[in-house]
Amino acid sequence: MKESKHYPWIVVGLLWIVALLNYMDRQMLATMRPSMETDIPELVSGENFGRLMAIFLWIYALMSPVSGIIADKLNRKWLIVGSLFVWSAVTYAMGLATTYNQVYWLRALMGVSEALYIPAGLSLIADYHQQKTRSLAIGIHMTGLYMGSAIGGFGATIAASFSWHTTFHYFGLIGIVYSGVLVFLLKEKKSTEVETNENISLTKKGKESLFKGLGILFTNMSFWIILFYFAIPSLPGWATKNWLPTLFSQNLSIPMEQAGPLATITISFSSFLGVIFGGILSDKWVQKNIKGRVYTSAIGLGLTIPALLLIGFGHSLFNVVGAALCFGIGYGMFDANNMPILCQFVSSKYRATAYGILNMIGVGCGALVTSLLGKYSDSGTLGNGFALMASIVLVALIVQISFLRPKVNDFVDA
Repeated sequence: MKESKHYPWIVVGLLWIVALLNYMDRQMLATMRPSMETDIPELVSGENFGRLMAIFLWIYALMSPVSGIIADKLNRKWLIVGSLFVWSAVTYAMGLATTYNQVYWLRALMGVSEALYIPAGLSLIADYHQQKTRSLAIGIHMTGLYMGSAIGGFGATIAASFSWHTTFHYFGLIGIVYSGVLVFLLKEKKSTEVETNENISLTKKGKESLFKGLGILFTNMSFWIILFYFAIPSLPGWATKNWLPTLFSQNLSIPMEQAGPLATITISFSSFLGVIFGGILSDKWVQKNIKGRVYTSAIGLGLTIPALLLIGFGHSLFNVVGAALCFGIGYGMFDANNMPILCQFVSSKYRATAYGILNMIGVGCGALVTSLLGKYSDSGTLGNGFALMASIVLVALIVQISFLRPKVNDFVDA
């Protein structure tokens, strides 16, 4: 099956489901807060809830570079299977929690296990898909993340019909079963460049410093630019994941059972459109202009700026949902091109490491904004927090357009 010409797309399909489970399991807590407050009264406080969401992000951020290094050194298939099994088991265990501290530490453990997936998954897809299909393949995979967020948005709805304990149990069991499926269907693939280097000098590679990749990356000025423009949009990206249901509930004066699905489906559906459009546009544009991926990403970022202003200050259903749709399309175009742009500057030997570092900085920014918005929420000014992020995204857009200048579509070490 691995030798089939269709297998690269089968890999995208297999990992699409993993991506869905990755975001579904982390996202549903954002909408299940009202259901859990009766049993865990500490969750009534917005600041406490912000801490609960932030601990996941901090652990996820700190683990991301480590997971990237591991993915570049070890078999990515088993890393993906293992991480899926662990975070699914943690999701199941969330349904057994009875105290705030138990939920807090389970979220921390989930941060460790989920961090192991994204660098390994994206680098595996990048190795299976070369220049002409890379952005589209990455984009399709990203739709799994958005679909997971959308399904996670129904956490409150399901919990209202059954219980929050049962909801965690069902979602956790699905992931545990699917990890067993991947054992038989998912196959590893190293790029030709990596395979050749391993065959020529296996002994030398074994003696390489574990942190050689970090040294190469941090002496690459283009990587620093990518790091900056990746990190800044992560602020509104994580803000919408963790706080948009609450903002919809406050600004539209509707219960969370309605606000959760409305917010997550709106963002997920529009992001789905954005990554598909952005992936196709980028793959075609880069064949004619080497900066095509950068320009596609920049268009996406540009769309998020007015959207954030309207999300923050809009109080009608038309304004808020319309702004969320615009944000999702723009962020999807940006999301679909991060790894493909990275491939223009970083060798396949270090791409998982590089993406792990991007994740660390991006999620770290997400943790900061998640905690900060908890205070905005308690003071009733959550919309102002969203609107303020528009200005810093503008700075990232200017830096991206001005300084990021790729010379090749697929970077290979000299």
